[in-house]
Amino acid sequence: MRTLRIVLLIVLFFSYVVIGWAQLSETEKAEVLLSNQFTVDANVVYKIANNYEAKLDVYYPRKPKGPVPVVMMIHGGGWVAGTKEQSVVYLLPYMQMGFAVVNVEYRLGKVSLAPAAVEDCLCALHWIGRNAKKYNFDLNKVVVTGGSAGGHLALTTAMIPASAGFENECAYEDDEGWTGTFRDSRPKVAAVVNWLGITDVWDMIQGPHMHGYAVSWLGGLPNREDLAKKVSPITYVRPGLPPILTLHGDADKLVPYSQAVRLHEALTKAGVRNQLYTIPGGGHGNFTDEEELKAYETIRAFLTSVGAMPEAKEAGAH
Repeated sequence: MRTLRIVLLIVLFFSYVVIGWAQLSETEKAEVLLSNQFTVDANVVYKIANNYEAKLDVYYPRKPKGPVPVVMMIHGGGWVAGTKEQSVVYLLPYMQMGFAVVNVEYRLGKVSLAPAAVEDCLCALHWIGRNAKKYNFDLNKVVVTGGSAGGHLALTTAMIPASAGFENECAYEDDEGWTGTFRDSRPKVAAVVNWLGITDVWDMIQGPHMHGYAVSWLGGLPNREDLAKKVSPITYVRPGLPPILTLHGDADKLVPYSQAVRLHEALTKAGVRNQLYTIPGGGHGNFTDEEELKAYETIRAFLTSVGAMPEAKEAGAH
């Protein structure tokens, strides 16, 4: 009898353990549902230039209930390194919020020097506009984001006007052979989330803030100073720009925090809705869990305040 009791106790103990192990945490449940509710079109060619196929990946809901807000994600790497695949983990918070995500690659410096990356990202934005019907994108809620060089490119994608001449390669032909102009397909950006982005390229290729990655991106071009200013977000500050959130550590050694401050002050002076979120003691990324969570709380609050968030019923919060 005693032996039977011991066996029963052991069985009950292990049954409890197995049941406990089988229980999914709330985080695990959210991840499972996310993977079940989204699908991906990978390596879609959105542009061919210099015999290079620029590609993007589209993460979108399988069964959307209506038009879906979309985040355009641009990877970093100083314009000379990095891949879109390295940004995949950064897509997840936006997918949890209910966004579709377009994860973009572009020509790096070893393929084409500046301003190729700027041109490519602008064309990726046009691709979003042209493919809105296919993927059910809500073109009233297009958010552009990226980190470091990706932050710079997010800013230029939203801030550079057509008159700057960087969109000529975005012309296209439809299925009937009609050629459209770059003005036909560029959606208005609803908001920018700029992580650690370079805002003054000229400041990065000469003087105390000079860095090798920036020098390499401009290479030996004869018009380096003029071009550096033409691809600098600070050059295009003016009224009427979309809302811009900048997140930057004040101890960043790769992209000076002073550039974030200058952009914030210039945007505020121009009457552009913007926010500078400073991470005290933060470097160039590698933030703590607490810092990262607070940053994304700030992002959610900012996107909500400017009307760029998905509606609650589409938000994908599980």
